[in-house]
Parts: sequence; C-alpha cells; structure tokens
Amino acid sequence: MTIVAIEPATPDRWPDLERLFGPTGAYGHCWCVYFRRRAKDFTASISCAPPERGATNREALRRITLDGAVPGLIAYDGGEPCGWVSVAPREDFIRLSRSRSLRPVDPNEPGVWSLVCFWLPPRRRRKGLGSQLLDAAIEHARAKGGRVLEAYPVDTAGGRAPSAEVYTGTVRMFQKAGFTCAPHPVSERPIARLTLKDD
Repeated sequence: MTIVAIEPATPDRWPDLERLFGPTGAYGHCWCVYFRRRAKDFTASISCAPPERGATNREALRRITLDGAVPGLIAYDGGEPCGWVSVAPREDFIRLSRSRSLRPVDPNEPGVWSLVCFWLPPRRRRKGLGSQLLDAAIEHARAKGGRVLEAYPVDTAGGRAPSAEVYTGTVRMFQKAGFTCAPHPVSERPIARLTLKDD
C-alpha cells in the first residue's frame, strides 16, 4: 500500500480538486454536492445537455471551496491528486436532514460531523487508499472540534460491489476503523458513528 499525503481542500487546492474529478465531475457530474444541494437543484444540473451538464454542481463546490469552507480532503501521490473524501459538519449536508432513510434521529445533536463520500480514480481502488482517507477524515473532524463522526455506509456482507454503489464506504471498512454501525430506526440503513471526544 502506497502511503500518500492527505490535505484539506483549501482554496489554493481547487485546481487539484477540479483535475482529480475530471470532465465528468467524479461520479456522473455530481461534483460531490449530492448531499449539499436540494434534490431538484442537483437533478436539474445533471439533466442538462453537454457541455452544461453538472455545471451548477461544479460551481457550487467551487464556491464552497474558494469561500474557505473546506468541503473535504484530497490525497496526493507524488504531488498529484489521487483521491477524495467529503467530510464536514453535518449541517452542511442539507439532503441528510430531508432524507427519510438518513434523517438524523436528533437533528440538534451538537458537534456531529458527517462523512458522505469517497472518490478514487479506477486505478487507485482496492489498494487501501480509502482506509487512509478515512483515517485522515477522523483526525480532521477531531482537530476541528467534532464530537462525533457519522457516516452512511453500504453493507456488502463482506463481499464486493460496484464502486459506484459504495461511494459512501462499506460497513466493514468503518467497523475496522472503530465505528459502531446500527440500523437507522426508520429505514434500517446502516449508520456508522465514532465518538471523537468524550463529553
């Protein structure tokens, strides 16, 4: 496993993030704002014809990044961006509060951060980079004052699934990192949580 450098997506690193995501904006022109935008706005962006497809999603992420609200972390190998994890305070992800399957049990719980997405170029997958990004996300949230880190993994029952289906990570991955996974009380979708700071 290659050890990489992992850095916050600060304004000066926007060109690296843009290069990493490429012309398709990571997954299907999403630009990793699926959880940050209202459903109708996100859908309108990816429904446009090329070359406008995903443009407003890209602009949303660009604006967040250039405003200094770090939207996640970028992995680098030899100075080249090679991976991404989206991690930020839970309130930054508007779609979580509106989702039947992921809605917080206590939306007013203080100090909760959410990890909502990983993105790795195909040649970087299944080589341990996701676990390195997860470890870095834990430390980033803790350093920024997070009390709990929450994530929304997919349960593959220990098997494999297409990368596009496990962009939120897998239950096994989070359990190995010390998270507790329990079903959401309404949807029964796995919710992974890790205490970063004791009260």
